Amino acid sequence: MNVLLFHLMPYADLDLEEADRYPHSWVTLPNRLYDPRKGHALYNRYLDEMEYAEELGFDGVCVNEHHQTCYGMMPSPIVTASALARRTSKTKIAILGSALPLRSHPLTIAEEHAMIDNITGGRLISGFVRGIGCEYHAWGVNPTYSLARFNEAHDLIVRAWTEPGPFEFHSKHFHFEYVNVWPRPYQSPHPPIWIPSQGSRETIEFASHPSRKYTYLQTFSPIKAVAKQLQSYRDTAKRYGYASTPAQLGWATPLYVGDTDESALAECAVHYENFRNRYLGKMPMEMLMPPGYTSRESAKAIVAAKTVAHEKAETKRSNELGMMTCGSAKTVTERLIGYMKEIGFGNLLVMLQFGTLPADLTRRNMERFAEGVMPRLKQAAKELYGEAAVA
Repeated sequence: MNVLLFHLMPYADLDLEEADRYPHSWVTLPNRLYDPRKGHALYNRYLDEMEYAEELGFDGVCVNEHHQTCYGMMPSPIVTASALARRTSKTKIAILGSALPLRSHPLTIAEEHAMIDNITGGRLISGFVRGIGCEYHAWGVNPTYSLARFNEAHDLIVRAWTEPGPFEFHSKHFHFEYVNVWPRPYQSPHPPIWIPSQGSRETIEFASHPSRKYTYLQTFSPIKAVAKQLQSYRDTAKRYGYASTPAQLGWATPLYVGDTDESALAECAVHYENFRNRYLGKMPMEMLMPPGYTSRESAKAIVAAKTVAHEKAETKRSNELGMMTCGSAKTVTERLIGYMKEIGFGNLLVMLQFGTLPADLTRRNMERFAEGVMPRLKQAAKELYGEAAVA
């Protein structure tokens, strides 16, 4: 079992009452609500938390990309990963992920990821995403071209990492006379590629293809939806003629560990509900899924899976649905092992800071999880899957 700390770096000092005056917290929330002095403190606090994850024994730390939102202050995961590259020495650094269709020059991603892979001596995990619909509004990119641009950019980056240059590359959206990246990646043939997703059919087909067999991550969904999407990956792999392993499957979820079930709920409830209802949940559907962003079939599946996710959240109910997990170390461990038995994932990405959760509670959450939950999960994974299945 690979256990990674996932961090969104939200603007936790948001004036919630003022923000409530606006229809949603993405793209159009006025940036006058951002105080750079508070941002300075938050950035350094969050980097400290991710560095602390290595000390606590996490297998990796995860950074990500979002634009024009208080939900996550990482418009460039490259910057965050670079800051961590020299301040950590053992833990993997997972960029989950770089939004390929938003880039006019995807070779910059090939170059920047290769740099971080070299600096860390091969500790990089490269995550590729299309970016949620809001990013297309923020960057003025036509969402109709999202899938095609993603596929073309992916092919360019992988060729740039693996094929000796210089060579030409020409596709519908990208044209390069000279592809000859310096530096080349440290890992051979290239860093592991992970694909986070909301669960679109096209993404599952892409990630599970026999020429790729990429690790597929289901993000922030009720546990029934997680089980359905990860099973879809297994079924698709079977149709392609091979059996997928737990190492190819992952789940990202908010989580809080308290001394007791009651104290866990009391400590995290308001902060989780701020995260869901104010930072995330106010996103209108036309922002999440703009026309042309995905196929009708995938759009229907995602909307069905996310219906609960976009209702007004109440922490106790979300805990029951597996949208998040909170409780004592014993309760959280038993629940996660039950999910492992049911679903069979080999990568767990835990969001131990969410919304307005303050620094002291975040640290205690990280420590309780690392000491009371993580060792038992790893032992359970060995018993359930064997060492090779999650390597």
